Amino acid sequence: MAIEKENCVVAIEYEVKESGTTEIVDSNKGASPLEFITGKGQVIPGLENALVGMDKGESGDILVNASDAYGDVNPEAVQVLPKEQFEGIELAEGLVLYGQGEQGETVQVVVKAFTDEEVTVDFNHPLAGKNLMFTVTILDAREATADEAISGQVGGAADECCSTGGGCGCN
Repeated sequence: MAIEKENCVVAIEYEVKESGTTEIVDSNKGASPLEFITGKGQVIPGLENALVGMDKGESGDILVNASDAYGDVNPEAVQVLPKEQFEGIELAEGLVLYGQGEQGETVQVVVKAFTDEEVTVDFNHPLAGKNLMFTVTILDAREATADEAISGQVGGAADECCSTGGGCGCN
């Protein structure tokens, strides 16, 4: 089955490098496949759009421009904060920290610099502003079930008794 724009469950194996380099920045080779449902915004748009029309078993190299990956670098995402907000943390340039955003989401920041009074942090994704080269293999592609299409989760909505081991007819 060819991958469609919406409600297709896709499982891929991938390796990604910054375009023009040989350093692998992310990969799931030898690990569990990345599974997602198309049309739900679960993977970067440039990758998802390039997969449309590919079939199970197909492999390819996909160049994704920064604007269709993690976006361009936003200079406003670099902020200087008081050092006391980082009390108890051993600061180092390049240190990755995780916090909570305004909507309760997890946000990642990178320490760019620090002094005795201030810490400069960057809220941009580490791959922002970078063109990415994906090498992918489509391990599976199928139509999403009604539950998967509604819930946006591969396997459908979480079943309470499944997660508690209640054996309530889970498949």
